[in-house]
Amino acid sequence: MLTKKRPYLLSMVLSGLFFLGCGGEKDDPNPTPTDPENPTEATAAYYHGVDLSYVNQVEDNGGIYRDDEGEVIEPYIFLAQKGANLARLRIWHTPENTRGNTYSGLKDVEKSIRRAKFAGMQVLLDFHYSDTWADPSHQEVPKAWEAIKTIDVLSDSVYAYTYNTLLHLHEEGLLPELVQIGNETNCGMLRTNLPDGFPSLDVCKGNWSNFGAIVNAGIQAVRDMDALSGKKTQIILHVADPKNLEYWTRDVMAKAGVTDFDIMGVSFYHIWHNTVSFDALPALISNLRTSHKKDFMVVETAYPFTTQNNDSYNNIYYDQEPVKDFAYSVEGQKDFMIALNQNMMDAGALGIIYWEPAWISSTMNDGWGTGSSWENVAFFDFQGRATSVLDYLNHPYQTE
Repeated sequence: MLTKKRPYLLSMVLSGLFFLGCGGEKDDPNPTPTDPENPTEATAAYYHGVDLSYVNQVEDNGGIYRDDEGEVIEPYIFLAQKGANLARLRIWHTPENTRGNTYSGLKDVEKSIRRAKFAGMQVLLDFHYSDTWADPSHQEVPKAWEAIKTIDVLSDSVYAYTYNTLLHLHEEGLLPELVQIGNETNCGMLRTNLPDGFPSLDVCKGNWSNFGAIVNAGIQAVRDMDALSGKKTQIILHVADPKNLEYWTRDVMAKAGVTDFDIMGVSFYHIWHNTVSFDALPALISNLRTSHKKDFMVVETAYPFTTQNNDSYNNIYYDQEPVKDFAYSVEGQKDFMIALNQNMMDAGALGIIYWEPAWISSTMNDGWGTGSSWENVAFFDFQGRATSVLDYLNHPYQTE
């Protein structure tokens, strides 16, 4: 059921905050995207997703992708040919305000969506509602919204920003098939480094009502764009760690009043999320699908193929304990992804998205180091060559 549309009186005024600095020039050198067949059908049978948010920045800093024979390839097309059918892309409000560049801003995301659609992938657009990374510990308020004092004005701002982002993409023929409202919102969003008087959306402090108002504003913007475009967008909510899925999904509906979403997404990284074991995850997902009447999806996961480094940037995965039966090797990485996908298929989940499989080493500086803290978790080796892990995408899975 669609949520009732509220009178967003400030939407058009506040939309100006969004468009400042966005620019309006079209990337003419890029090929015109082709929409997937049956564009009103928003879901695939099963999503083999890849988060490719860093690709533009890696390439701009000298990163080169190659196939297993060493030939230079276009990574979106190559991954799609291997079997990836969904590209996940993050969007930050005004990244230059905190990051010093425009990567993951609107124009960068537009370029990425164009590449994904040209390759034949569907797109999941991940709204962080921040100028920088949003995760369980960091949900920083965008500078454009720092002066806001009331939940109504904040709702209008979130609605306007979400709607105008999608409107711009619609006018370019680049609407995403899936939209994520917030990123790893375990305790809510827009809740850290709070300006004086900014309304609290911290659900860990009981502010479910405020959080619900903001999430519903973002959802309403998506639904209003659906009405304009004639397409049905799949809406995703997202928390980190499977241990949070049961209570959070229940409370976001019962306490926050957020019900008009399609998919509950979760991050699963074994080095941090070990309360629910690898073997216990499928039963949890299967049970939650029944009890909460929602679809579920792993929207972030990864596994290393080595503990070695390819640059001076310390890796996030290094010598932590591996998942039982899955070595830190290319074969172990592939086997992990095959087993996880088979488990999720058996549980009735909609799919899995691998986080940043193309974040190879380059001269890119992400604010913490130069190179990559993830190159040992990528689908490409230290020479930029694709590895056999990609065989998991076309593995002969057992389906009913």
